[in-house]
Amino acid sequence: MAFGRLSRGPDAAPLSEINVTPLVDVMLVLVVVFLLTAPLLATSIRLDLPQAATAPAPSGKQGVQLVVDAAGQAFLDDRPLGDKALAERLAQVAADDPDTEIQLRADTAVPYGRVVALLDLAQQAGLVHVGFVAAQRAATPDRP
Repeated sequence: MAFGRLSRGPDAAPLSEINVTPLVDVMLVLVVVFLLTAPLLATSIRLDLPQAATAPAPSGKQGVQLVVDAAGQAFLDDRPLGDKALAERLAQVAADDPDTEIQLRADTAVPYGRVVALLDLAQQAGLVHVGFVAAQRAATPDRP
């Protein structure tokens, strides 16, 4: 039994092709990982949303995301904006489509007055369809 090189004939040339099968396998695994983690990274703003037992599922209607973090900072589609810039951007959205829905996500620590001020900006811009987003509360034995 010989443990050396396999004998090749004089016409045997070295294999010069790249084996892409392992590369394809790794790439497919990465694609699956990215497809699974992408929805989790949809928003980068950390919020403690109010909880409700009857929190509705997000509507299929496309709208703009208005997020207010615990510090009271407003974000429109994940972009931080001051009140004046927010009013201008909401006016642009209303000019494009006055039936656009605002999906409001406000942290539980945000004062009610701040939420009302932002809704006032939206109404002044001409946007009247507002959806309040809440987290689904887990059912407990003493609560339905």
